[in-house]
Amino acid sequence: MIVVTKEQIEGKPITKVLGLVRGSTIRARHAGHDIMAGFRNLVGGEIKDYTVMLAQAREEALQRMIEQAEEMGANAVVSVRFTTSTVMGGAAEILAYGTAVKTG
Repeated sequence: MIVVTKEQIEGKPITKVLGLVRGSTIRARHAGHDIMAGFRNLVGGEIKDYTVMLAQAREEALQRMIEQAEEMGANAVVSVRFTTSTVMGGAAEILAYGTAVKTG
């Protein structure tokens, strides 16, 4: 599966547009991690537990988007984007979306 943020794939003409595909996941913070994050907030620096959590969430959302594209018969997804939104206090949704296509 080819996944790109561009509208076209170099050297691969798009032969059919299949439609919008998306994948999402909602992740909540862990209370124990929040305590350590609070300390980190006082002294500054990266909060590695949250960095890892968000990276895993992006990968999960991306994989779900790819699975939906494969179910539609796509061999590529173009114009891929990520977005996030707060669902409730301490929980956020990560959404990956793009256009499923067939390439030549």
